[in-house]
Amino acid sequence: MKLAIVIPVLNEEKSIEGILIRCLNAIPNIKKSTPVISVEIIVVSDGSTDNTVSIARNYLNTIKLIVFEQNQGYGAAIKEGWAQSNADLLGFLDADGTCDPNFFVDLCNLLLIESADIALGSRLNSNSQMPFIRRVGNVIYSTLLSLVSFQKIKDTASGMRIVKRSSLDRILPLPNGLHFTPAMSARAILSHDLKIVEKDMEYHERAGVSKLNVIKDGVRFLAIILKMVLLYQPYKILTFFAILGFSFCAMVMILPITNYIQTTKVEEWMIYRFIVSDVVGIISFLFLSAGYLTKEILSITLSNENSYKSFSLLNLFKPRWAFWIISIGLITGSLLIYHSIFQRITTGITYEHWSRYIVMSFCFSISFIFIINLIIAHILILIKERLTYLNSKNIYP
Repeated sequence: MKLAIVIPVLNEEKSIEGILIRCLNAIPNIKKSTPVISVEIIVVSDGSTDNTVSIARNYLNTIKLIVFEQNQGYGAAIKEGWAQSNADLLGFLDADGTCDPNFFVDLCNLLLIESADIALGSRLNSNSQMPFIRRVGNVIYSTLLSLVSFQKIKDTASGMRIVKRSSLDRILPLPNGLHFTPAMSARAILSHDLKIVEKDMEYHERAGVSKLNVIKDGVRFLAIILKMVLLYQPYKILTFFAILGFSFCAMVMILPITNYIQTTKVEEWMIYRFIVSDVVGIISFLFLSAGYLTKEILSITLSNENSYKSFSLLNLFKPRWAFWIISIGLITGSLLIYHSIFQRITTGITYEHWSRYIVMSFCFSISFIFIINLIIAHILILIKERLTYLNSKNIYP
């Protein structure tokens, strides 16, 4: 088993030699304490303009050096290092001296014992010298991911990791910038067929100036987390907005409903509450419908990602429940205005209260949302059956 340690560097002349010496000194320990029998160290200079490359060249007999003439990004450097290696285990660590290369022993053993796809060193512990603002940022990212995920890790942006090459196709693509690491964490946490594990490690103050811009890169980290959620679990976001809408409708309509129960009357000033609730309620059901359909689409495109139990609200769109809701909606809507329609046909006028028509429009709208959802869901089932057949015959459309 072979381990590749990629060290992405950008103007790290103050620390590059120190981290190379530490990595080389760690190789015997890694070989002795893990199933790894060969360790390759790959330095990737990401457009460095100082003496980083010239210092690294002094170690060409023991390392591989890749030089980008132009800056391409932290993630791009790591991916290029991996691409130029045939190692079974693909690791990386930062060149700033914050992490101990000997910790690859723990990560290798953890990865193999847990049969995981990714193992990382967590900097969020009592032995960490991580700056306070970055510690807070990591806690926020971890909390956000925990709300919509199946797994949980504390340090979503750790810069010391090992990845199994056999898992790489399920992890890629990943961005080229500094948001490479949180993107990997998000993809693994949100994906149902990737396992990520972590272990606390010591983290020291870096040498030189950090390349991380707290605000700019923080926004990128949040954006990539949102992107991964939209890729793997968009229905959770859509369901969340649907619940917000239903909650708003409940607050708006509680007064008219209470008043009607007490007096059996609907006051004229309540028309605004009825109209707003009608619109927001329909929009909320549209969000819920979109959530169900995106979940069905995921079952076709990323079938392994969608083998878990769905939200109970989304189950309303299953045929068994949908037929009941459609029937109740159409019958209720019709009963509310049938007398008015009869009056109109027989006398040419009607005196039915406006509230009945607003509630009727809501009932009919929801019924037809469910009808359209059932039609689209059935089309998706037919598409899935066709794709399954083509894949079984190794025919790709």
